[in-house]
Amino acid sequence: MIAKLRGRLDSFSADHAVIDVNGVGYLVFASSRTLASLGAVGEEVVLHTEMLVAQDMIRLVGFSSAAERDWFGLLTSVQGVGSRVALAILSALSADELHSAIAAGDHRMIARANGVGPKLAQRIANELKDKAGGVALGLGGGGVAPARGGFAADAVSALLNLGFRPAEASEAVAKAEAEIGPEATLDALVRSALKKVAK
Repeated sequence: MIAKLRGRLDSFSADHAVIDVNGVGYLVFASSRTLASLGAVGEEVVLHTEMLVAQDMIRLVGFSSAAERDWFGLLTSVQGVGSRVALAILSALSADELHSAIAAGDHRMIARANGVGPKLAQRIANELKDKAGGVALGLGGGGVAPARGGFAADAVSALLNLGFRPAEASEAVAKAEAEIGPEATLDALVRSALKKVAK
């Protein structure tokens, strides 16, 4: 199982990139947002990855953050959403925008993605509402805005992997970020958030 790639950007096209890792070129499919964030050919890149294994193929899908990878997993758990549709949604919406759309039940926002009709968008919004924690737009239950972007999204992902509920993880990381400040490292955010959920 390949979970992460660090290497040099060899080339890219509309739906994939080739990452050179010590002379081995990995073809990685990705959302247009992730591809746009990679930088110039020849530069070092880091991608979180998911390996998809089917009867007739093995594909690597790459993500700019652990949060985007987690959303990909949630999206593909919905019937009718394959890897291509999930990447189309992640191309149209950032992880934060998708979180907000699902928490608010805004299926029209999800339907902006290519290949996603109203019925499928409604199903995605309905099925993922509980899994996404139902953190509404604006302030969460504790009066703290849900964590957004960068290390905050990765910190929420780390807490989810430890078994905490999405709403609980998001609120704890938001409080930690408010306390430490925007320059907080991932390690500091996770440590502080864990202390807050342990109280």
